[in-house]
Amino acid sequence: MKRKKLSRGKLVKKLDAIFSRYIRLRHATNEIVECFTCGKKDNWKKLQCGHFQSRRFYSTRWDETNCQVQCKSCNIYKEGEQFKFGTNLNKQFGKKTSERLEVKAREIVKIPTYELEDMIKKYQELVKDLE
Repeated sequence: MKRKKLSRGKLVKKLDAIFSRYIRLRHATNEIVECFTCGKKDNWKKLQCGHFQSRRFYSTRWDETNCQVQCKSCNIYKEGEQFKFGTNLNKQFGKKTSERLEVKAREIVKIPTYELEDMIKKYQELVKDLE
């Protein structure tokens, strides 16, 4: 029996979910992870995948540097704490990291469906290894 192909929208949604899970799990120790912008520690399931550059930019939407763990307060109520986020990116990944991501975010990209499928497989494997 042939499996039905997922629509592009459903693939993006599936990739968002598995990528978010990966971002939150990758630095977890005994299921506890720290908010990138305020330092709050909690179970990885209670925290979120925060984006320095908005998710609307596909060129950085699944960029592992652009995406870090954030608590709901920082990510939603404080609109991502972008200044702190950028400062912390530069401290952790080197000067001008935030500037590089700002430039990259403005690049127009069209990600082919097969690449979305490949990324889903990649992050499913990574999550499996972390769990």
